[in-house]
Order: sequence, then structure tokens, then C-alpha cells
Amino acid sequence: MNHPIVIVGGGAGGLELACKLGRQLGPERVTLVDRQLFHIWKPSLHEVAAGTLDIHQEGLSYEMLAHDNRFTFCLGAFKGLNAGQRLITVDAVRDEHGELLIPERTLVYGQLVLALGSTANHFNVPGAAEHTMSLNQPADAERFRQRMLKLLTAAELRKSAGVEAAVRVVIIGGGATGVELAAELREASQVHTRYGFRRLDGLRDVQLTLIEGADRILAPLPERVSASATALLRERAVNVVTSCRVAGVTPDAVTDTEGRSFPADLVVWAAGIKAPALLGEQGLPVTRSGQVEVEPDLRVKGQEAIHALGDCAACALPGGGLVPPRAQAAHQQASYLAKRLRQLAEGRPPSPTPYRYHDHGSLVSLGTQSSVGSLMGKLFGPSWFVQGLLARVMYTSLHLMHHQAVLGTARTATLAVARFLVKRATPLVKLH
Repeated sequence: MNHPIVIVGGGAGGLELACKLGRQLGPERVTLVDRQLFHIWKPSLHEVAAGTLDIHQEGLSYEMLAHDNRFTFCLGAFKGLNAGQRLITVDAVRDEHGELLIPERTLVYGQLVLALGSTANHFNVPGAAEHTMSLNQPADAERFRQRMLKLLTAAELRKSAGVEAAVRVVIIGGGATGVELAAELREASQVHTRYGFRRLDGLRDVQLTLIEGADRILAPLPERVSASATALLRERAVNVVTSCRVAGVTPDAVTDTEGRSFPADLVVWAAGIKAPALLGEQGLPVTRSGQVEVEPDLRVKGQEAIHALGDCAACALPGGGLVPPRAQAAHQQASYLAKRLRQLAEGRPPSPTPYRYHDHGSLVSLGTQSSVGSLMGKLFGPSWFVQGLLARVMYTSLHLMHHQAVLGTARTATLAVARFLVKRATPLVKLH
């Protein structure tokens, strides 16, 4: 029997792979498994958290995508793997009251792709797991947004009573996620004062602190990009603290190894990621960070019928190190695997050409009006620095390219116009 290709994880890479293969092979041959009902492009979660992007407008239904791209969608969390029998277990689905909606199931596969993404790595910092929030899933971003609204409301009420009040947010980690969240929160804090929080001063009463352990934020990117982002954040009253090693987190403060304390009402952990712990329990070879070790063709080491892509895959670079956990890497790996798995499904030997990561540069959003970054490739030479509106347009185009891969050109264009019009008729931030 010709068992289907099963893809576990509907993030950017997993979903794009399912769409590409589904359009070519059909729903009987391609199945996507995910615990969520809808898809959100992970790099936009900081906008959901700040309230500048409505999760209910942005989310794309997996069932709709499955119908349009001719793959089968299976709702449920990945629970376990039996590589010998080539089957996976999908956990039961229950509602918010614990009532069983869909029982536990097993799926037999011909080829399996693990695209489970990543989760926060707290590096055993005391209190970090208990007292911080991370933006791993859409639900995390939505919880952060609701918590932020409650804090703003409480501060507004205290101000109404003549009591000084502020909302103190500490973001641990000066990578792309931390920087983008800080910029988006500052923009949202100034917008909130127009919608019912009139006693709050967006710059003074929403106090944002960004902590980074390295000597500069955005350390993997060129120094000019880091310097520009730092200057823009400080212009917007974001307290950027570098060379700061976090020693512990309590319910109301973050402390560092030098004994300094940063008061906080809300702490976000954006200082590192790791693969889901469940992967290390399946008998597969994993790294210290839990990533599955893969061959140059993205096959899991020691396995003929299991592949991995995206953040959960430890894919070696030719010159040493690993492919970075970026959306562009997941996109490239999805394109590579689509060709390889189609050849296998058609009974043809796959191309011996290994996967090669191509770094096209990085762009970091600094609000709805500006971005900063560097571009690479033959067109730009070793590195081309971009910032401002041009960089923002390029950043937005990356999101549209992902939508184009899963929705098609015409629907992506229609959706972009529709969202532009909706924003003109709704608040600039989500208020409920």
C-alpha cells in the first residue's frame, strides 16, 4: 500500500510543504497534522501581542487551506512515533471543559516530515519558566495582549484616583523577537492613549526595558544594523541594557548577575529557543538543544523515511555551525523537500543534490512605519544596509510571499487590499 506523506507541524515550513505537495499529489497522498485550527505566520506574533494585528483577522483556517491546496488536515497534537512500524500517534482533542471531541488516533506514513518548530529555552534561569511569557504560539501572543490590556486598565484607574502608576515591561533577549516586540509595544502604547487610556502617557507610563546578554542587540547581524536599531529604540524611550546576564526572575522583578534589579509587571522571555522536548523521547538523534540531527538531504540520521525541517532540525552548514532558525530557512527547506518527496512518491530516485542554505539577509521590524536590516546575494554584494520605509516595504513583502505560497497570487492580493480597508474602519489596536 502506498501510504501518504505525513507532515507534523503547520508552521511556515510545514504548511508550505503541505501546500506544494498537496497541489501535486492530492489529499490521499499528503496529510498535515497540527494542534491548532488556524495558521499565523510566526514572525508576526509580536504584532498580535502588541494588539496591532488582530489574530482573528490574520488567522488562516487549516481546513480551508487543505481544501484549496488538496491536502488532508488532521487536528491534534503529535504524541509519539513508532519508526519501526512507520506510524505516529495523534493526541485526543478536547474542548475547554475537557469534553472529548476527537479520540486519539494513529496515522501510518510512507514518509514522515517533522516540522514542530521551537519553544523557549530558559537555560535553567531560576524563576524564568514560572514568571515569564514567550511568544511561541498564537495563544501565547493573545495571552500577552490580554494581560497588557488588564495592566493598562489598572494603571488608568489608579491615575483616575490620583495615584501615580505605570506599566513596566521587561523583555529578556535582544534578538529579532525582543527588538520587534519592544518597537511594536512602544507604538501601541502611544495609540492606546487615544482609546480610553487618556490619563496615561504612552512614553512615560509604559516603561519598556530590553535586556541583552551580548554587548549589542541583534548580535548575529552586522554592527550597523544593531547600532541603527539601538538608536531608534532609544529615541522611542526604550531602555536598552546590553552586557546584562539575567540571574533570576520573580513575580515583580528581573535580577542580573551584577545584583541590579529591574522592576516588572510583565516579563517576556525572548533569549533563546530549543526544540520541543517530545522529540528527544522518540529514539531519534538530537542535539543538546533538542534539535533532530539530519543528513544534508534533511533525512533524520539513521532513518530512511523520516525528514525534519525548520527550527526543530539541526542541519549542518558546509563551513561549520547549523542553519539558523529563520523563516527563510524553513521556506528553502520546504521547497527542497517538496521536490525530493515528490520524486519518492512517484517511485523515482531522489536527486543526490544536498540542501544548501542561502542567506538572503535579515530584516527587523521597528513598527508599522520603519524597519532595519541587511540584504545579501548577487544583487546586493556581500551586504546591503537598508532602513526606514524601504526596509518596511521589504519586510511586509516577506509576509505576502508566505501568503502567496499557501493562498496563491490572486487571493493574496485580494486579502492584502481587504486588510488595508479593514484597518481604516477599525481601531489601530485590538481593545478586547
